Amino acid sequence: MTDSEDTSATVQEAAHGGAPGAVSPFRQPKAVWAVAFACVISFMGIGLVDPILPALADGLRASPSQVTLLFTSYLVVTAVAMLFTGFVSSRIGAKRTLVAGLILIVAFSALAGASGSIAGIVGFRAGWGLGNALFIATSLAVIVGSASGGFAGAIILYETALGIGIAIGPLLGGELGGISWRGPFFGVAVLMALALVATLTLVQPTPPPAHRTSVLDPLRALRHRGLLTMGLTALLYNWGFFTVLGYAPFPMHLGTHQLGYVFTGWGVLVAVFAVFGAPRLQARLGIARALYLNLALFAVDIAVIAAFTDSRTTLIVAVIVSGAFIGINNTITTQAVMTVAPVERPVASAAYGFVRFIGGGLAPYAAGKLAEHYTVHVPFWLGSGAVLVAIGVLATGHSLLADAERTQQAEVRPPAEHTGDRTVAQGG
Repeated sequence: MTDSEDTSATVQEAAHGGAPGAVSPFRQPKAVWAVAFACVISFMGIGLVDPILPALADGLRASPSQVTLLFTSYLVVTAVAMLFTGFVSSRIGAKRTLVAGLILIVAFSALAGASGSIAGIVGFRAGWGLGNALFIATSLAVIVGSASGGFAGAIILYETALGIGIAIGPLLGGELGGISWRGPFFGVAVLMALALVATLTLVQPTPPPAHRTSVLDPLRALRHRGLLTMGLTALLYNWGFFTVLGYAPFPMHLGTHQLGYVFTGWGVLVAVFAVFGAPRLQARLGIARALYLNLALFAVDIAVIAAFTDSRTTLIVAVIVSGAFIGINNTITTQAVMTVAPVERPVASAAYGFVRFIGGGLAPYAAGKLAEHYTVHVPFWLGSGAVLVAIGVLATGHSLLADAERTQQAEVRPPAEHTGDRTVAQGG
C-alpha cells in the first residue's frame, strides 16, 4: 500500500548516515513503544478489509463495485488530507496531530463496525482515512523525537512496525472476519483506543515548528517537472497496485480465513522486499533501470492475473508475488521523489502523496464497474496497461532520475541532519 513509501526511503538514508555500533533499535523509552504499537495497528488498515470484501458483499447485498468503495473513500480522502496534514501539524504540534488522528480512527472504525449499510461503512471508512493521514504524517516525527540510539535506530523500529502491520493486517482481518464482517472494524477500534491511551500517557508534548506550511504549498510544488513526473508515474502504478489489492479477492472465491492467509503472504513480501530487496536492486542497476525493470515485471504479473483470472491457483500465486514488486517500487520511488524535487521534503511528500493516492482510490471502484459491464479479466488488463504507461511517463524524466541518483550518492551527512530532514518530512 501505499504509507510505506514515505518511510522506506528513510531507511535508506539511515543506512547511509547512521553511525556504526549504534545502540539496539529495540531498546527504547516507553513513549517510543507506545507510538510504534499504534503504527502497527494503523498499518494493519492497508490490507485489513481485503479478507472481508466478499463477505461484505454477501451480507449487505452489495455489488463488488459498491464494496470496493471502501478503498476509494479511504484513499481519496487520504489523498486530499495530505494537503492539510502539514498545515495542521505546523500549527498545533506533532503530538496533538497524532492524538487527533488516533481519535478519528477509533471513532470511525467503530462506527463502520456498527453500520448496517454499505453506504454507511463507505462514509465512515472515509473518516478513518482522514484520521490515518493525520496519524501517519506525524508518527515518525514523534518516534524520532523520543527515540534513543540515534535516528537510524528509530527508523529501523518504525520500518519494523510497518512491516508487521502490513503482514498482520490481512491475517487479523481474516480471523476476526471469520466471526463476523464487523469484527475487523471493532478490533481496530479497540486496539487503537489502547494506543491512544498509551500515547496520551507516555508521549511528551511537542511544540509546533517555527515554519508554518500552507495548504497550497504542495500544489505549487507540482509545477516542478520532476515531482509531477514522479507523481503521475505513481498514480498509474497505484492504479495497477490497487486493482490487485482491491478487486482480486472477488475472483478468488475463497473463504474469509483463506483470503487472510493469501494477503498475509502478500504483505510479508511487501515488507521484506521494501527493506532488503530494493536497496540491493538499486545498488546493482541504479534508480532508473531498477524502476524500469521492476515496473515491467509488475505489469507482466498483473497480465498473468488478467489472462488466468479463472485459475484460482495462478491467481493466488500471482497476487502473492506482486508483493515483491510493490515493496521494491515503494522504496526506490520515494527515494527518488525526495531528491528530484527542488522543494522542501515535507512539501514534496505531500504533493506526491496527493497525486498517487488518487490513482489508488479510483482503481478498485473502476475495476468493479468494468467487471460488471465486461468480464472479470478486463480490470486487470487495464491495470497492467496502466503500469506499462507508467514506464513511459517515467522515461520522460530519465535525466532527472540520474540527477536524483547523484544527489543521493552525495548525501552522506551526519545522523543529526537526517533527523531534521525526515522529521519535518513526515509532517507533510
